[in-house]
Amino acid sequence: MPSTVRPDLCEVSLRVIAAGQAASGAFVASPTFSQYRFAWLRDGAFIAEALDLVGELGRAARFHAWVAGIVLGSADGLERAIVKARSGEVPSTDEYLHCRYGIDGSRSEGQWHTFQLDGPGIWLWAVAHHARHGGHLDDAVHDAVRLTARYLAATWPLPCADAWEESPEHVHTSTLAAIRAGLDAAVVLAPDLAGETEVGGTRAAISARLATSDGPYTKWQGSHSVDASLLWMVAPYGSVAVSEPRFAATLARIEDELIDADGGLHRYREDTFYGGGAWPVLAAAYGRVLLRRRAPGDLERAHAALRWIEAQADARGLLPEQVAGCAFAPRHIDEWRQRWGESARPLLWSHAAYLALHAELETLGRG
Repeated sequence: MPSTVRPDLCEVSLRVIAAGQAASGAFVASPTFSQYRFAWLRDGAFIAEALDLVGELGRAARFHAWVAGIVLGSADGLERAIVKARSGEVPSTDEYLHCRYGIDGSRSEGQWHTFQLDGPGIWLWAVAHHARHGGHLDDAVHDAVRLTARYLAATWPLPCADAWEESPEHVHTSTLAAIRAGLDAAVVLAPDLAGETEVGGTRAAISARLATSDGPYTKWQGSHSVDASLLWMVAPYGSVAVSEPRFAATLARIEDELIDADGGLHRYREDTFYGGGAWPVLAAAYGRVLLRRRAPGDLERAHAALRWIEAQADARGLLPEQVAGCAFAPRHIDEWRQRWGESARPLLWSHAAYLALHAELETLGRG
């Protein structure tokens, strides 16, 4: 069943992303939301992946060059972070890679859980994705890949905030999955890393850590909550097969607990951020997982996910971070609106996620 594609939403999405890319190559998360006028490694890596899928390699390359500049400019601190992490010590703020930066590469100020390890992992994965799609990687990017891989190989067991900037006291399953995907990508880009105990051993250790439990993957070891960010293990990382029993059980719980009747997808059941609404980036990830599962009806459901995202666009075609129509905790919506205003719109990551799902559906249609 073909989707009723809003004719201009791909074009609008590309314009929004282009307008949100600074001269430095960084992507601002949202130009209109006070807390998101920074560039996240995570958001930017997913945006770069979508740009690769639609042939915008130049913009993706500029982002990767910007991240490489940050990594190499932070080399002394990262080397200290590696030493500390090997002793189980959390590096200081002037040593680790931050989750977000100013568009000029400066560390962001303000109260934020800046120590996050998923972003560098997703960036490594996105660099390899860029290379597979014909992107050129210069020496600086290669050097930054090697340093980032060593940094993640040392820091991976440390607690840090998750993909949602929350719960920094835990080691998160989705973060471990992002690090493993990044290290797998790094050894493709620099094959000699696979033979180093530091990197090769870490890949095995993370795989062992992820395999320590039966049943579905959860937010962290000991948690009973399932998190929709775990979809990324299959799409886009491709580091777990959609039929793998633990992922299949995870997907079943996500479908049972986190999807609204109208097709919106929430982060996790206990979410209270802006009421715990539904996120376009997660609807897109779900659609992409369905395209890999290909059970009866999955193609139609993937098209439905695309249509749900399209329905969230405003009259200008701008997509939000989340929508509160079926919020899990509606009593919390006003407190966030009073603190920061309405939920971010546009969110560049939402537009990128739409482009990625649209591109995969279009490719299937041509096949």
